[in-house]
Amino acid sequence: MNFSLSLRQAWARADSMLCVGLDPDPERIPAALGRSPEAIFTFCRDIVDATAACVCAFKPQIAYFSAVRAERELERLIEHIHVQHPGIPVILDAKRGDIGSTAERYAVEAFERYGADAVTINPYMGFDSVEPWLAWEGRGVILLCRTSNPGGSDLQALNVGGEALYERVARLAAGPWNASGQIGLVLGATFPAELARVRAIAGNLPMLVPGIGAQGGDVAATVAAGLADDGWGMVINSSRAILYADPGARFAQAAAQAAERTRDEIRAARTAAWTTRAG
Repeated sequence: MNFSLSLRQAWARADSMLCVGLDPDPERIPAALGRSPEAIFTFCRDIVDATAACVCAFKPQIAYFSAVRAERELERLIEHIHVQHPGIPVILDAKRGDIGSTAERYAVEAFERYGADAVTINPYMGFDSVEPWLAWEGRGVILLCRTSNPGGSDLQALNVGGEALYERVARLAAGPWNASGQIGLVLGATFPAELARVRAIAGNLPMLVPGIGAQGGDVAATVAAGLADDGWGMVINSSRAILYADPGARFAQAAAQAAERTRDEIRAARTAAWTTRAG
C-alpha cells in the first residue's frame, strides 16, 4: 500500500480531484433509516457506492462516528471501500496531535484498527509529534497547514521569522520532515491566494482542500491556485453539499448527481487552469 501512488492512480483513473467527505449527522440522515449506528453505516455505504465513480478519495470524519458509538461501523465502512472500490484511498480525518508514545497509539488506531490509507494530523507540537506517523510505510500523513475556518488566522498567519506560520509548516513538510515521501497538507479553499503561496513553497505535495460546497470556496479560484505541475495535486473535499443533497429516500441518487456536478465543475476548472498555464 502506497498512499501517494494510489492517489495518483485514482486521479488519472477517475479523471477527478473530488473527495467526498463522510460526516454523517444522525439528525440529517433520512428518517426511514433510523438513528442507530447501523443506520450511520447504511447511509455512508450507500453514499460511497453511489459516488465512487466520481471520486479520487473518501474522507470519513472520525468524530461523527465516535460521538454516536459507531466506531465499529467506521471500521466496516473503510473495509467496504477497500473491498468494493479498490484503489480509492481513504483519508481518516482525525486531526490527531500528540507526542511520542501517544502519537504511536493514535497511529495504530488510524492505520491498524481502521485501516486508513492516510490520516490528518495537527503538526503544531513539532516534529516529534509527526515522526511516529511516518514509521508506517506507504501511509499518508496530511498536516494541517492553512485551514478553511475563519479562526485559523489566529495562529496560522502569525509572523515567524519573516514568514507566516503556515508557510513554515509547508516548508518543513516539503523538506526535512518528509523523509517518507508520504506527507501532504491541508489547505482551505476559502484562502486561494494563500493556497497558491503554499503550492509555490511545497512543490507537488498533495493537498487536501476542504471548503468548497457548503463552506463557499470558489472552485475555479481554488483549482487555479493549487494545481500541481503534473496537472493534479489536489484532493478537493465536499461533504454536506453531497451527503444531504436530498433528505428522503433518494439520498444516494441525489448524492451521485451532486458529486457528478462537482466533479465536472472541478474538471472544467482544471482544463481552464491548465490551458492558461500552457498558453
